[in-house]
Parts: sequence; structure tokens; C-alpha cells
Amino acid sequence: MKRAEILTFTLILMFVVGSVLGACASPTSPTEVPSPTAAESPTDVPTATEPASVPTPTSTQQAAATATEPATEDPTVTPTVAASPEPTDVPQTAFEPVVELELVAEGMSAPVDLAVAGDGSGRLFVVDQVGVIRVLTAEGELLDEPFLDLRDRIVGLNPGYDERGLLGLAFHPDYAENGLFYVYYSAPLDPQAPQGWNHTSHLSQFRVSEGEQNQANPGSEAVIMRVDQPQGNHNGGEIAFGPDGYLYVALGDGGGANDVGTGHAPDWYEANRGGNGQDVTTNLLGSILRLDVDAGDPYGSPGDNPFVGDEGLDEIWAYGFRNPYRFSFDAAGNRALFVADVGQNLWEEVSIVTGGGNYGWNVKEGTQCFSPASPNQPPEECPDSDPDGNPLIDPVIEYQNGNVPGGLGLAVVGGYVYRGEALPSFEGRYVFGDWSTSFSVGDGTLLVASPPELGGDGWSFQELRTGTGDDDRLGAFVLGFGQDAQRELYVLTSNAAGPAGDTGRVWKIVPAE
Repeated sequence: MKRAEILTFTLILMFVVGSVLGACASPTSPTEVPSPTAAESPTDVPTATEPASVPTPTSTQQAAATATEPATEDPTVTPTVAASPEPTDVPQTAFEPVVELELVAEGMSAPVDLAVAGDGSGRLFVVDQVGVIRVLTAEGELLDEPFLDLRDRIVGLNPGYDERGLLGLAFHPDYAENGLFYVYYSAPLDPQAPQGWNHTSHLSQFRVSEGEQNQANPGSEAVIMRVDQPQGNHNGGEIAFGPDGYLYVALGDGGGANDVGTGHAPDWYEANRGGNGQDVTTNLLGSILRLDVDAGDPYGSPGDNPFVGDEGLDEIWAYGFRNPYRFSFDAAGNRALFVADVGQNLWEEVSIVTGGGNYGWNVKEGTQCFSPASPNQPPEECPDSDPDGNPLIDPVIEYQNGNVPGGLGLAVVGGYVYRGEALPSFEGRYVFGDWSTSFSVGDGTLLVASPPELGGDGWSFQELRTGTGDDDRLGAFVLGFGQDAQRELYVLTSNAAGPAGDTGRVWKIVPAE
């Protein structure tokens, strides 16, 4: 795939606790704690009060919810049907979208990720955005002493709302033998980075302490990748080893709004003014990376990565993302990669991602055309492929953003395809969520999507009722999801929009009584 007409740039990542988005603001210095501006707002919430009328959702976009934040202008384009993966059989067990949540740990600030070591210990490792990893033992005890404490290595965080911090954790497939694991976090701006940028994201390797399985060696850090970030938001942050043994890394488009401005590459598409999502030659931002951490110095790029030997950066596996905050591989079936990409003003989306795919941002937001010049007013026309003929791939799940009346929520949070045993009717269905409908009070929701029937052409989804409130919503901000060694699922929440306090909790999703 040649990229003959792509121009210049650099990268980003993110977090969901107030989940993702915002209009562009002036970057802070590397040590300055940012104030909560629109640039760090998870959804680029418009400031005007006139509500917008939006395209009527298709069957793949329906879900019950009440939005609280109006947008400014009237979108007019009728939505298209989202592209579908290869049809699969829908589970035949009678399905009722009702579960209960069992509290398994509390007292954290902002738990954004959960991982297992694959060593047979039964432990869960909880990533707190403030900079610590905690151990939840097989007996259900949350240990006081962190497994790893990086609070002195991350950039200063805004307790009211921030998308930076410690965002991702992945254990090496051979962790039981080599003791290696990887983290992704927001460090102060590197001295060699462009002046005035916000921070530098680190992908680092660590090793467990010898003779102490619940303690990592903080002095073992080897930074294997640094990515300078022009703004403080859209940091992605998910890292995970795929079924092929390679490490996948999610990077956002660099931050701000519209994928334009400082640190955002000029776009190949004449009608747009950005951005990094479509640039594969000068920066890694807006992409899913695929790395071989067992080869090269400090890593290698697998030979079948789409741009190896071609025009484009060797690390890139797929591109065209805004803020791929959370992704996961199906633990069974065809091991598909599900990526939740946080939208801007109108649409949230989930895509099934394959190597070399272009997922549209900032030419499209979801299935809709997008223009930085009118982010609330989709253009009537836009390209459906890039200059090299690669199609702009539509999501399999799409819903209206909470910025418009009837929108479901402010930021999608990726989850997992269910492959456990406790919820047999959920087999093969994708469990995910949305951060909240409001910044002031946590009002997140759980969702469950069903794959298309054999020969069908779209995913459907619905709200997952929990019985935790009068409206069956969570009454908290949804920050992330996790999966244990038995492939049972967990949801991570907080009562605070930012990385502060001690209301962070880990819940196990269990059958309703």
C-alpha cells in the first residue's frame, strides 16, 4: 500500500475516566498540571445551547438512553449501514440482557485496566490511572503494597479530569518463565520533543522482583518506545499481546479536536485540515501498532506488518483512529480484534480491525462524513477510499453521541467478547460500555452486542441492565473492562470524573438472581 500523497506529523493516547474528547487548547509545560479545559473534555462538548437534530439511527445504532448535553448545529446526512465482518452464528441460547455486579475490590482512585499474568496464580492486576498497579489475590484480597508504583515517573495529573497517566498493562506470554511485563504511561515531555508540546508517552518493559511474585522491580525499566504528544488528550493507552504473540499498542491522534493544529499532519483529503489519523509516513499517532518485543533493539516490526518494505512506518498495523481507548482480542472463534474508538461530536463506534485497514478518521466519524470546518454538520459527500484505493472501513457498531438529544453517552469504552461459563446466553456476544452521559455525575452504562446472523449484515446491541439503580444504569463513570483466566468479565468504575479520591471499584459481571 503506497502513501504517495501523505504529508507530515507525530502521536497520542488516552483514557476514559471522563472519557475522551475536546476542543483544542493551549498545551501545558511538561511539569504543569493542566486545568480542566475543553481540550481535555472527553467529548468536545459544544458550547452553544441550541440542540441539534441528528440522523435517525439504523438498527445497529439503537439503544435506550437519555442525553444531557446539546450540540450546536443540525447534521443532515442520513446514516449509512455499518460494514460487517464475515457473518457468524448468533448464540441460540435464550438471551435476556440482565446481569448483576459483584463488588470484588474498592478504595482505588481511577482503575482503568485489569490484566492477568497467565502464571496460574489466579491473581488480577488492577491498573490505577494515578500511577500504581495493585494485586488482587485469588482469595479476593487487594494488597496494600503496589505491585508497581510509577507515581514519580508520570506527568502531573489534573484531579478534576485527565486522560493521561498510567493507562495500560500487558504481561509477556512467557511471563511465568521470564517475569517480563509492559506498561504504557504518560511521562513529562522529553527534552528532545518539540517545544510547547504536552507530554511524552512511554511504552516500557519491567521485570518482576526475584523471589517476590507480588512485587515488580522498579529499577528494571527499559523504555522501548517514546511517543511525543502535542496535546494532553486522546492518548489511547491499551496494550495487549495478540494470539500471534506480538504486542499491540493503541495510539490516539495526538489530542485536541478535529485532528488539526499543532502536531497534526496535513491531510491528503483536500476538504479536511488534518490529520494524524490518515498519516502513516511521518508519525505513529492515530494507529494501532504491532511490535515484536522479542526481536530487535529495542523491538522489531513483524515482517507481515502492512508497511514493512513499503512506503509507511513499519510499526503500524491499522490506522484512521481518533482515540482507540480500549481494544481486545476475542479469546475464541477467529480471535478478532475489537477496537472502540471514541468519537467527537456526533458518533461513537466499535470496529473489527484487520492488518492494513484504514478506519476513516478524520475523513469520517463512524459511518458519517466529517469535516473539521463543520464538526456538527457532516458534509453531504466524502471519499470512501484513500488515494491508494484502500477503503475507509466502517464500524460494526455505531451510536449517537450524548452531545445530541437521544444520544447514548459521551464516550464508548471497549470491552470483550464473552467466552466464560457463568453466562451461557452471552457466549459470542460483545460486552462493552459508555463512560457517562454527564461530566458532573457518573451515569455510565453497560451494553451488549450480538453478531449478525449467518448471512446477515449487521450487529445489533442493547443496554445491559444491572439492577443497580432505578433506571438500571450504574450510577458511576465506566473506566474500563477486564477478563480473568476463566474468561469471566469485570467492569471498572469510579464516582469521580478525574483521577482522584478513593471511589474506584472493580466489579465482576455475574448472573442475575
